[in-house]
Amino acid sequence: MTDALFDLSGRVAVVTGGLGQLGSVYVDGLRERGMTVAVWDVDADDPVDVTDRASIEAATERLVAESGVPHLLVNNAAVDTPPDAPAEEVGPFETYPEESFDRVMDVNVKGTLLCCQVVGAAMAREGRGSIVNISSIYGLLSPQQDVYEFRRQAGEPFVKPVAYSVSKSAVLNLTRYLATYWAKDGVRVNTLTLAGIANEQPAEFVEAYTARVPLGRMARAEEALGAIVFLASDASSYMTGANLVVDGGWTAW
Repeated sequence: MTDALFDLSGRVAVVTGGLGQLGSVYVDGLRERGMTVAVWDVDADDPVDVTDRASIEAATERLVAESGVPHLLVNNAAVDTPPDAPAEEVGPFETYPEESFDRVMDVNVKGTLLCCQVVGAAMAREGRGSIVNISSIYGLLSPQQDVYEFRRQAGEPFVKPVAYSVSKSAVLNLTRYLATYWAKDGVRVNTLTLAGIANEQPAEFVEAYTARVPLGRMARAEEALGAIVFLASDASSYMTGANLVVDGGWTAW
């Protein structure tokens, strides 16, 4: 028997970055629960660029025409410093490249804002909807630079860069702003803050990282899905402007 509190059948969702590690889990999990899910990703067959308002507007128009106004928007699309980043991008803060900062902020902050503007506006006109903005523990706390010590010991001058933390912190207050802005229109806006997700990282990193997690391990991708289902469903109907932290206890000490 389906629990009415968590029943998502017949509803429509948008997941940005829907082809990524977490995005694909959200897409599959929501579809399994009866939702029609639009995958917005620059690598999709019908690509959507979250940094381009016209691209978002066109995708929204198509979705509304085919399936109706979304009930759920998951702002999951994001970029971070890639493993093969040039040395200057993972060097000292004082010389962190401006163009690298702009790239991260463009996707993680402006992309989230633009999707909220376009999709959130459609939701507000319908008088209902749930927006979930994905943040990170590095948006709440400074990165633990010593978990990357293994790279420095290998001869790399490595510093976890600043932009990702700044961008994910910005998402938190964008959520609060929109939660109050759209409250009377029936649109709920919440943040889901996640810790590190296991993704075949180097063993040295995993050992250093998990030593700082009370639960003693990294998260599995599917462990973020339950929070998405909760925030999408009527089970969270009185929840807006909040930050749901799923981090294995990282921020508890």
